[in-house]
Amino acid sequence: MFKLFFKQYTSAHQKTVFIRITTVVFLFQLGFTNADAQVARYGHRIVSKLASAQFKGRGYVEEGAKKASAFIAEEFAKDGLTPFNSGSWFQDYHLSVNTFPGVVFVQLDHKTLTTAVDYLVSASSPAVKGKFNVIHISRSQLSGAASAVKVAANAEDAFILLDNRPEKNETAADAKQIETNVERLQYDEKLRFKGLLIYTTKKLTWTTETYQTIRPVITINKKNLDLKSIDQLNIQIDANFISDYQPRNVGGVVRGTEVPDTMLVVTAHYDHLGMMGKKVYFPGANDNASGTALMMSMARYYGSHPGKYTMVFIAFSGEEIGMLGSQAFVDQPLIDLKKIKFLTNFDMAGTGEEGIRVVNGSIYRKRFDQLVALNTKYDLLPKVDIRGESCNSDHCRFYERGVPSFFIYTQGGIRAYHDIYDRAKTLPLTAFDHYFTLMQKFFDQL
Repeated sequence: MFKLFFKQYTSAHQKTVFIRITTVVFLFQLGFTNADAQVARYGHRIVSKLASAQFKGRGYVEEGAKKASAFIAEEFAKDGLTPFNSGSWFQDYHLSVNTFPGVVFVQLDHKTLTTAVDYLVSASSPAVKGKFNVIHISRSQLSGAASAVKVAANAEDAFILLDNRPEKNETAADAKQIETNVERLQYDEKLRFKGLLIYTTKKLTWTTETYQTIRPVITINKKNLDLKSIDQLNIQIDANFISDYQPRNVGGVVRGTEVPDTMLVVTAHYDHLGMMGKKVYFPGANDNASGTALMMSMARYYGSHPGKYTMVFIAFSGEEIGMLGSQAFVDQPLIDLKKIKFLTNFDMAGTGEEGIRVVNGSIYRKRFDQLVALNTKYDLLPKVDIRGESCNSDHCRFYERGVPSFFIYTQGGIRAYHDIYDRAKTLPLTAFDHYFTLMQKFFDQL
């Protein structure tokens, strides 16, 4: 009887313990899943907001970037951060920029091209309006040292239409000379002709510039375009060069609980390319609404879970035009750069099918190995790739000043970049939640 009772009791007891353990594990996993889901939802919301038409491509037309900066500051305030600039969320600085706020219209003979789909206006182009004759040239006509001068002299008040597709039997030496002459046709102020049309089959990608050049340049990629039949160009480009524009960085602070004089800094640039004309804007969902969303997700988390060290979160403007926002910050820092234990810069965080890549990983190998070990332990991302130093985002300005720093970006997935197709609705944010978890554990381990 005792043995039977003991056996029944033991079996029931084990079953109860098993159920309790299983319940705890389930609730833990459920909590982890819910936390991941919340991070993913917040990331999607921020990317959709920043990449929306409301912010005009976060550039310099219709105050797009400034509107975005105000939104970021509002989120920082909701998350319990403290402004990083004596009560202000902003750090102002100055730059010059060429913009296209008005009409942008290109018509070849009687075929009207679609802006940012069939063509792009060079970011440094001046204004132009009128109807112009078109002079045709091929790449082979630019293979001589003085070719650009001869071609320009024949064009006079016309536009040159260059078929820039590589030709058969073109040598490497030819290609180098041709590219030199193409640059002269674009920028040489000694050459006198009206403008340049460049036909290409390469992907159209845009940028922003701090200057305006002497002549308009239009890059065209339209299938089934009969170049030989084009005799006339009807064009209007309303360009506005702003010699003194005032953008701003946005920043907030979460004070550390144990070592507040030492800082971990998390950055991302929120600016993008803005607008080309009155209707076309470049959303910049992956570049870099996604990186900004990841940085803001970190700010949201640490706002309610302060860490050992003080956390500083900075959203930079002016990255696309030459990392001018981060340059302005290190020139007049609002924090002591020597007290930064580590800086992590997020750019293009919207995919992740192939994991992440860490710039400066080979420079700060111990930190890189920490990141890899955490990723392996928690089985978060497909892989963590290493890369050497590269001055290709805002981390560089700090690294140049001796601040230990990583620049991390996701790999795989959608390839839209610096075009109108980098949209929120097609950006998967494949690994956003796991990426967040990895970085949160990395920061907590530093």
